[in-house]
Amino acid sequence: MTVSAIRKLSSERYIVCFGEQEIKTTANVIAQFRLYEGRELSEESLEEFSGESARALSREHALEILSRRQMSERELRKKLTEKGYDEATALYCCNWLTERHFLDDSEYAKLLVRHYISKGYGAGRIRSEFVRRGISKDLWEEALDEAPDESEKLSDLLQKKLKGDLSKENIRKVSNSLFRRGFSWDEIRSAVNALGSDVD
Repeated sequence: MTVSAIRKLSSERYIVCFGEQEIKTTANVIAQFRLYEGRELSEESLEEFSGESARALSREHALEILSRRQMSERELRKKLTEKGYDEATALYCCNWLTERHFLDDSEYAKLLVRHYISKGYGAGRIRSEFVRRGISKDLWEEALDEAPDESEKLSDLLQKKLKGDLSKENIRKVSNSLFRRGFSWDEIRSAVNALGSDVD
């Protein structure tokens, strides 16, 4: 097959024409296959070029998605399949990005811990986020172990929400609110007791 035209779509993306057949590709793949107008490719080389072009475009797309925000491997795979890539291509992209440290569930788990703790959430809420985002359970404790001691943060949050009202009804209402934010009943009880108010 003969390269009949190479058309530029953007700074990195091109269309290479082989008569009626058009293949979208990247500048790097064109350079890798040393393509130019008039260049002859065997059927085998054309198939190889087509496959490498598809892989390069999928990698580029995966990098674009990750550049918008960090995410877990499962989240990225889901995004890619939603964009029309098959499971094998999505998995290939994730493996490629993981090998180059662009995608790292361990670091992402630690980022989630810092983010949710800074927003005043407890370990229970963080674990539910790990589940929702597909973080492997064996990474949970490692990420949570690096978290700062929550007791001081919980005490500050409790005092802020109580606003000086230590009535049983207000303590119950605030305790329920803190439980929904992911703090355990034991943590909440200790924080309330530290304020000098016994709670069941």
